[in-house]
Amino acid sequence: MYKPGDVRVEQRPDPMIVEPTDAIIRLSATCVCGSDLWPYRGVEKLDGPRPMGHEYAGIVEEVGSEVRTVRPGQFVVGSFFASDNTCEICQSGYQTHCVHRQGAAPDGAQAERARIALADGTLVATPEAPSDDLVPSLLAASDVLGTGWFAAIAAEVGPGKTVAVVGDGAVGLLGVLAAKELGAERIIAMSRHADRQKLASEFGATDIVTERGDEGVARIKDLTGGLGAHSTIEAVGTQEAMMQAIHSTRAGGHVGYVGVNHDVSLPGDQLFFSGVHLHGGPAPVRRFLPDLIGRILRRDIDPGRVFDQTLPLEEAAEGYRAMDERRAIKVLLQP
Repeated sequence: MYKPGDVRVEQRPDPMIVEPTDAIIRLSATCVCGSDLWPYRGVEKLDGPRPMGHEYAGIVEEVGSEVRTVRPGQFVVGSFFASDNTCEICQSGYQTHCVHRQGAAPDGAQAERARIALADGTLVATPEAPSDDLVPSLLAASDVLGTGWFAAIAAEVGPGKTVAVVGDGAVGLLGVLAAKELGAERIIAMSRHADRQKLASEFGATDIVTERGDEGVARIKDLTGGLGAHSTIEAVGTQEAMMQAIHSTRAGGHVGYVGVNHDVSLPGDQLFFSGVHLHGGPAPVRRFLPDLIGRILRRDIDPGRVFDQTLPLEEAAEGYRAMDERRAIKVLLQP
């Protein structure tokens, strides 16, 4: 990305092993993330041309001399942050806050090949090469599925709970799927778009709320006997979305926030008197990868359905436009 709205596909040198803990993978699929739209729209500052992409799945081609857990020929999925997966923070399940954390694909993953840092702690290999139809779902596990799953975990979703989901992008939709898998009794998806409402319902949403802001909060309260949801997933990252999530949650309830934060400021008095728990941030996807990969390979879940447009890598700029204009939920790029 050269500047807001300016995405170009270029021929670059093949990635090489830089650190002995690196691996080189050939991408089977990659994609455009909703968070990529922040610099694309000029909301997030862009310091010169930036290689893009942090979601990936593919075949290991080469490993550094210190890599022990993956080998060439294996199909792997990794998280968007690299971690050693051995430090105390990683062992507590927060690999995105690893003491050695760095971007997993330093030179970008919207590419044919990518260098993955800290391969032993970051990559998870499948038992065997998956069939082609499973690749989109495995790609989703590298970020949006793991992020939606963490949002549900952070919101304390469980059996008997009523869950509200703020945001109908890929993460919000997969938050719905996660809530269903974790046993939620009622799942209220907040969405104004028919195609996203349909997918939310197919993933497990029991109710759809089209209102936003105070009207959306009032609707959630109406549906929950005036109390609000037990658990609320915030998957947008704006002031309006965060306040909508907090106000939609009952006293003693939990908000799991995973929308990339942009200019969110919490009014202290409203937070103080809300009586809700807040937990979230960048999702520790690596914690969930073994479980999520297993569910996908068993075909228990099909998160790859959030990819509603597929383009060749050469047409990445169109993928950005489609998502920016909300003509696509999430665009899969085929190298």
